[in-house]
Amino acid sequence: MSPKNWKRIFTLAVVFAAMVAAFSSVSGSAQSDDDKADKAKEAASQSAKAGKAFDAIMRVPDKSIPRDLLTHAKAIAVFPQVIKAAFLVGGEGGRGVVSRRTKTGWSDPVYFRAGGASVGPQWGASATDFVLLFMNDDTVSGLMKDKFELGAEAGVAGGPVGRDASAGTDALMHAEILSYSRSRGLFAGVNLKGVVIKPEDDLNEAVYNKTAHALLGDNAPASSDTAVFSKTIGKYAAISKTDHPAQEQ
Repeated sequence: MSPKNWKRIFTLAVVFAAMVAAFSSVSGSAQSDDDKADKAKEAASQSAKAGKAFDAIMRVPDKSIPRDLLTHAKAIAVFPQVIKAAFLVGGEGGRGVVSRRTKTGWSDPVYFRAGGASVGPQWGASATDFVLLFMNDDTVSGLMKDKFELGAEAGVAGGPVGRDASAGTDALMHAEILSYSRSRGLFAGVNLKGVVIKPEDDLNEAVYNKTAHALLGDNAPASSDTAVFSKTIGKYAAISKTDHPAQEQ
């Protein structure tokens, strides 16, 4: 074969390779965009479930989280519809959201997973809603780590229930994290010592293009599709001039 023909074949091969690469790139990009859209929908659903669970808990004032505790909480986490059997599998059991107090309101939800070996009695394998109140800035900072173990890195205790202001004040003075559970309509404080919380950054990055660490530090702008949880918290723990202001990051 002549050098001229070899040159022609080589040129065609290069062009063909470039076309294949370009097609693959476009196809991969489209697939990535589709995956991101699916994750964003998943995040919005998770925020809505958490908001619904928190609202159901707070509808009965005599059997809910004391308002004075919500007023002083630096962040609130809700892990809705967790199955105990799944929760025992570290890092895979519960999926939930965290909203952090800011000077202007509650931040958009940041997505987390939780799992651990000790979740207390939860009425068999029924679905359980878990709520955590982070009572100081150090515990919120703990959420910015790759993983955060309750009880090991911060003290955790079952929180008081109902309108008892004195119980709320005592809990506020001594606890770093207060924990609650609701299963089959029963709501009570529960000890979640040993539970490990990890960021679910595939959802955080799909919605905000940021990790949990960045979101908790930067107070990401609101997203209309995911703000359900934050708005629900705001109904029961509104920001006011008398509230403790959030620490600036």
